[in-house]
Amino acid sequence: MTPMSPGHGPGPIVLGVDSEPAPLATAWAADEADRRGLPLRLVHAVPSLTREFRPLDTGRYHAELRAQADEAIAAAESAARERHPGLKVTTVVAEDVAAPALCRESAHASLIVLGTRRLGRLEETLSLSSVTVPVSAQAHCPVVVVGGPEHPEQDPPSVVVGVDGSAASAAAVRFAADLAARRQAVLHAVRVRRRIPFARIDPPAVEEEIRRLLVASTADALAEHPGVRLTHEVVRGHPVEELARVSERALAVVVGRRGGGGFTGMRLGSVPHGLLRRARCPVVTVPVPPEHRN
Repeated sequence: MTPMSPGHGPGPIVLGVDSEPAPLATAWAADEADRRGLPLRLVHAVPSLTREFRPLDTGRYHAELRAQADEAIAAAESAARERHPGLKVTTVVAEDVAAPALCRESAHASLIVLGTRRLGRLEETLSLSSVTVPVSAQAHCPVVVVGGPEHPEQDPPSVVVGVDGSAASAAAVRFAADLAARRQAVLHAVRVRRRIPFARIDPPAVEEEIRRLLVASTADALAEHPGVRLTHEVVRGHPVEELARVSERALAVVVGRRGGGGFTGMRLGSVPHGLLRRARCPVVTVPVPPEHRN
């Protein structure tokens, strides 16, 4: 279900605008907004004066950040309008840290779209400059991190979705099916079974049951999008490595979010967190709908 903005229909596509250019993310967000007929909202965050401790510069540092923000927003807006001249674009510079600002925006957005600086794992989790991990972990709507290009060269192109039978993966399958339908792409559902050292090989009946459950897990989404071609694959290995490998030539890889715990990285879950670092196509993290949360 597309998140609704109160009284205004489906929410906008929100692009988090960094001070460093992210042309792939800007193009992805503009294309998706145009494809869905939704407005594009450009958001940049500048820490407020109350968050800074710079007693000697009397706000000069904040003014410099604000000037950089205006420049970054203007450049992103120009790129989006050049790509889709009829696109409705709004802009905002929030007085806040980026991740909390974008998480608030997500309550009324259809999608949050981000570029990535590919920070180190610890820096991603703990640094105030980190955006992709905390937003992917806490946003109310799906989050698309464009760390690599789409790969439309396959005929037809594909959208990969990780499936494990959970409520989180069910939400991911629904989003992925809709994305595939909009792109006229194949939906490729993948179940990754962890390889256990010295484990006995499963008999054919067990493998067949696993495949049957995979097919069942995608049935509802396929019914909602009967024109989408669906393929299934069961592989053994590490989920992050295998999903990254399978999605090397995909338009996107989609996974559910079901992590828990106190740190933002742990709340995201190990598979989406790993894919943000490993995948070379856009990574979509989909939260469990409120009605299915504990």
